[in-house]
Formats: sequence, C-alpha cells, structure tokens
Amino acid sequence: MDSQEVINILKEVDAFKEGHFLFSSGLHGEVYIQCAQLLKEPPLAEKVCRELAQHFRKDKPEIVVGPAIGGIIVAYEVARALGVPGIFTERVDGEVQLRRMFEIKPGQRVLVVEDVVTTGLSSQEVVNLIEKLGGVVVGVGSLVDRSNGKARLSVPFYSLVKINVNNYEPEECPLCKKGIPLVKPGSRR
Repeated sequence: MDSQEVINILKEVDAFKEGHFLFSSGLHGEVYIQCAQLLKEPPLAEKVCRELAQHFRKDKPEIVVGPAIGGIIVAYEVARALGVPGIFTERVDGEVQLRRMFEIKPGQRVLVVEDVVTTGLSSQEVVNLIEKLGGVVVGVGSLVDRSNGKARLSVPFYSLVKINVNNYEPEECPLCKKGIPLVKPGSRR
C-alpha cells in the first residue's frame, strides 16, 4: 500500500475536513484529518494499521502503546498485526500516564503509534513516559504526518502519509484575522 492509496481511503471516508481548526498542539490550520472516520471501519482500520505494523516488524516491538484517544484503535490494530499486546496512555491532570493496570517492563521493546502527528508533542510525551518506566522505544509511527517535517521526536519516526499543510501559531493565524470561526475537533481539551 502506498501513500496515495492511504490518502484515497481517507478521502473516501470523508476524513479530510476544511475550515479553521484548533489542533491538540495549540496550532491552528485550515485542514483537519479526522482519522476516526477511517478507524470506525474495521476492515479499513485493519488494512492501514497492518501496513504501519509492517514497517516496524524488523524492530521487534514487544508491545504497542498509543496516546488516548486518537492512538487507541491504532495501537490495538498495529499490535494485533504484530501479534503483541496493545495498550494506551491517558491524561490525568494534564500528565500522560499508564492506567488500567497497564505496565511497561524494564527493557521491554515498545512501539508508540498515533493517528495524526502535528508537532509530535503527544508522541514524545508517551516516549518520555515509557523511557522513565525503563522501556526501550523502538520508534514512533503514525497514519498521517501533518508536521511539515517539523515533528520533534527523540526516536525514529515513520508515517504512512505525509501531508504538507499550513499550521499557524494562534497569534499569526490568517484565519483568525479573517474572523473565520475556530473549531476544536480533537480530543485534548
């Protein structure tokens, strides 16, 4: 499966949205990719996540971790394709944590996955947590990279699709200056 095939699937399920959006990173932009529209379709979720898993198979991850909410289904499907457990982190009082009796064993090889990366902040927070717990992060994977090459991650990063779109600091956002209503479609408050 190539990048264009993934883009076509995202378009078929109406996952591309245009307007004025506030991302979890705090940045603004005119294009939002709502991967939940893809992930709600089990055969499509399995197909794209299997492709992502294939890229990391050589790294021999022993567990897959995704940040809630966007990374939960991705982590599950990638883990299923790799034949390893899949878990997720949650935010408690703004801090990324493992809950629900999930654990990372010291020395365990961990793959972190997301639906969409804009700055890499959420993924890096998960990487930091895993390393603090003694895990060895083999990489970060995402379905979509909309960082324009600016994601800052301390481990190797791979995405099925790279989409170059405008991301704006709120004070520099031309959409705000035009008075276009801002929409917050993501999961982080």
